[in-house]
Amino acid sequence: MSQLSIALVGTRGVPARYGGFETAVEEVGRRLAGRGHRVVVYCRTTPGAQEPPPAEHLGMELVHLPAARRRSLETLSHTALSVRHLVAHRTDAAIVFNSANSPLLPALRAARIPVATHVDGLEWKRAKWGPVGRRYYRVAEALAVRWSDVLIADAEGIAEYYREAFAAPTTLLTYGAPLIAPGSHRLAELGLEPGGYHLAVARFEPENHVDVVVEGYVASDAAKPLVVVGSAPYADEHTRRIHALADDRVRFLGGVWDQELLDQLYANCATYLHGHSVGGTNPSLLRAIGAGAAVTAFDVDFNREVVRDSGRFFRTPQDVARELAAVEADPEGTRRAGRRARILAARYDWDEVASGYEALARRLAARDVPRRRPSGRRRPTAADLPLAPLPVPARPAAPVVPDNVVALPTPPLPAPAPSWGTLPAGQQ
Repeated sequence: MSQLSIALVGTRGVPARYGGFETAVEEVGRRLAGRGHRVVVYCRTTPGAQEPPPAEHLGMELVHLPAARRRSLETLSHTALSVRHLVAHRTDAAIVFNSANSPLLPALRAARIPVATHVDGLEWKRAKWGPVGRRYYRVAEALAVRWSDVLIADAEGIAEYYREAFAAPTTLLTYGAPLIAPGSHRLAELGLEPGGYHLAVARFEPENHVDVVVEGYVASDAAKPLVVVGSAPYADEHTRRIHALADDRVRFLGGVWDQELLDQLYANCATYLHGHSVGGTNPSLLRAIGAGAAVTAFDVDFNREVVRDSGRFFRTPQDVARELAAVEADPEGTRRAGRRARILAARYDWDEVASGYEALARRLAARDVPRRRPSGRRRPTAADLPLAPLPVPARPAAPVVPDNVVALPTPPLPAPAPSWGTLPAGQQ
């Protein structure tokens, strides 16, 4: 088959306005469509929308279906309607995003539609889920292992987890890192100067460790302000705690919807502090290294996999304070680390990612997949243990590379902000 029909199921759909899954669907889907494949993307309808939803976007066919407006049911309810539609309008292959949708996989298997499941990160470790939610995600992982023809992991750390927990193979397909050069002219709107601030961009949830970043910053003697972008509509108590930890050197911008301005913040910071700890390859981290930001990241394998020898790492507020002191004491070394990060970002290329999805879709359509799947029986892994504060290993000196960073991109703060769900990926 030279041309395939491929369904992309389980996300909010496109245009991408939400998170990593939606960005992947848009970037991969439009490239597959550009190569002549028929790409069908299932999208959630927007309540109260005044305009009819588009039927096409960047060459992709869009199917719009509703979802239950309750956080715990939204994903599964929309995917159930999408699967019902897909069974009646078959494609050569289906890619389902999010292991939470795995209870619906038997319907696709019964319809003999070959399916791959993108399993995402360790969702059951997120603090926002109570005991029932965590148990659901643990079960859903096992069902995805048992009922998918292929599993997709976006980071080697996730692939390793599925090998250890389920003896299950995965196909490694990461995200792309846009190489951006946005300029700096918008920073004046915020009273900032290039290289004159530290930056954190994250949704305010415990596993993103914004509190650790703020506490460590306040304990440091950093002369540059800390700019914090992001919010959390469901975590008022945690948000209050983060604000209470801050001193007058910390500036909370809330959600920034303007991608140009956000890109300039990434590209011009002294260092980008990345606290995410339970996802796979994180879009915010990729955007930061693509902008040439020097990164100080929470010390987990997903983050080390991305920033490698260009990064500094932390787990405790004391680590944050120490690394900020080192950053401000060595501005040239920090700039060198940012240049190294930008070079590393070139490994994350959307064209290559799309080729990986194309090859996978061909395998699925040809039914070139294992006849027997792992049982889904779980074994204990290191992921089941809490992260202990560990001393950060000595950081190897970043190699000296030419100063070849291009000038950077730019944007303004919005007036009345749209809904929280339209925030760029890193803030969600």
